[in-house]
Amino acid sequence: MSALELGLPAPMPELGLPERVTIWEMSPRDGLQSEKNLISPATKIELIQRLATTGLPVVEAGSFVRPDRVPQMAGSEDVLRGVADVQVRKPVLVPNLKGLERAVDAGAAEIAVFLSVTESFANANLSTDRATSEARAKEVVTAARAAGMPVRGYLSMVFGDPWEGPVAIDEVVGLATRMREWGVGEISLGDTIGVATPGLVKATLDALTPEIPVAELGLHMHDTYGQALANVYAGLQSGVSIFDASTAGVGGCPFAKSATGNLATEDLVWMLTGLGIGTGVDLRALLDISQWLGAALDRPITSRVATALVGKETQ
Repeated sequence: MSALELGLPAPMPELGLPERVTIWEMSPRDGLQSEKNLISPATKIELIQRLATTGLPVVEAGSFVRPDRVPQMAGSEDVLRGVADVQVRKPVLVPNLKGLERAVDAGAAEIAVFLSVTESFANANLSTDRATSEARAKEVVTAARAAGMPVRGYLSMVFGDPWEGPVAIDEVVGLATRMREWGVGEISLGDTIGVATPGLVKATLDALTPEIPVAELGLHMHDTYGQALANVYAGLQSGVSIFDASTAGVGGCPFAKSATGNLATEDLVWMLTGLGIGTGVDLRALLDISQWLGAALDRPITSRVATALVGKETQ
């Protein structure tokens, strides 16, 4: 049986690209946070347990935000405690010092903080201005690093904002540089509304890499306009080796206009496999989870690879 019949493309390596990448699996947090059907902590625990069997090295487990703001993230303490013995990295998103305290009490070993490059989205998502949100994030990073915890930073609206339009690259560089100075060890650049194109991705990375090593930068691409994989490829050409994705393509952002369409992990793994880039991820196992998650959410999956391969199997 050929690799294609097994659900894998034939690898054709390309010179100059990373030999291996790290995939941050986002479905239990960023994937679920905007879904309309509430998912129980038990189902979230099962999702993380299933994802851990695929070879994914990092599965973001939850978010310690106010449940009235993001109801899908209620019960993150129970989820984190319920997956304590699951052998993958399980970072959680923390918005402030109170959230950090809750996360530590639940057993968190590493955290992430979240900031917007634009003023409009800071108000929409964080209910405060940029300066205040930055001060809160800095407090969290300082406290977490003092406790020996690794911290990841998410930057949203890096490539465009639905209220403000195009985003100045120097604003991105300035905020990313400040976060690194606080002690953030890795920064994920978010295309929150999916408007980036490959040239803009490369230009942004070209501006960032003199200040921040490319090994510390990741890309979080949305597929709202069908550009996510093209933008990943542009990132690979620039040396990026960290990519965020969500199984079945679930999720988006509940506070941003048109922020649908997380990049499906299956689609990302398919392309990387075809480029001969190692991920350590079992695509067939991922496809099974994709179908299970779609059923749990009672909605169609958006992964092109899952749709193609599962449809082929049922013919």
